Amino acid sequence: MVRIRVLVVDDHRIFAESLAAALAAEPDVEVTAAGSGPAALRCLERAAAEGRRFDVMLVDADLGISPVPAPRAVAGADDGLVDGISLVAGVRVRQIAVRSVVLAEKDDAARAALALQAGASGWVAKDCSLQRLLGVVRGVLRDETHVSPALLTGVLRELTAARKHRTESEQLVESLTPREQEVLRCMVAGLGRKAVAERLFLSPHTVRTHMQNVLGKLGVHSTLAAVALARRAGVGPVDLAGDVVERGGQLA
Repeated sequence: MVRIRVLVVDDHRIFAESLAAALAAEPDVEVTAAGSGPAALRCLERAAAEGRRFDVMLVDADLGISPVPAPRAVAGADDGLVDGISLVAGVRVRQIAVRSVVLAEKDDAARAALALQAGASGWVAKDCSLQRLLGVVRGVLRDETHVSPALLTGVLRELTAARKHRTESEQLVESLTPREQEVLRCMVAGLGRKAVAERLFLSPHTVRTHMQNVLGKLGVHSTLAAVALARRAGVGPVDLAGDVVERGGQLA
């Protein structure tokens, strides 16, 4: 019998243990539970190293979110996996081969769309039946995507809008000259004007002009906005490997 290895990730211990026990009662399912994003990553990476990869990760949408709002950290850092969607994105960045399904307390088309964009294969209600959840687990292993019918229209609308914004951003970036695109990639990497000048062998004044042109052509008023637009368009940072550079006026 081929066993399905499932990782349940939820910081509500009673729920996690109850769900794990229910799933483990199935003869073809093997379950492990983790109580946080970093713990889940350690489980996934250790299992991969041992040649026993998990097949499906079931993760709480509100993983690690305190009832009292707190500043959100950068997704991807070990202590920045503050919710299930961030964990899904972190797994994708690390290229860990596992299907992810987000378990949510309530329907939310916008967050469900974000989860799918982050790499999730499904968005499922926490109070769904065990048979429904097992169907989702087996379905995502057949490369199916699972979203409730009630959410489907809203999710498609959100994904269409996101694609439109990405296309518009791509067109704006394409309007930049090759040199301006190079400067933009330096901005995405967090380089200050002096560091960009040194890297591209330009004067700080020339770099300032290029940065102003980039902001103008992209239709934004700040470096942060330019970087956000560049990210939407799929623009990555310049490769800083081996460089000693100035980031925001400080040496890295």
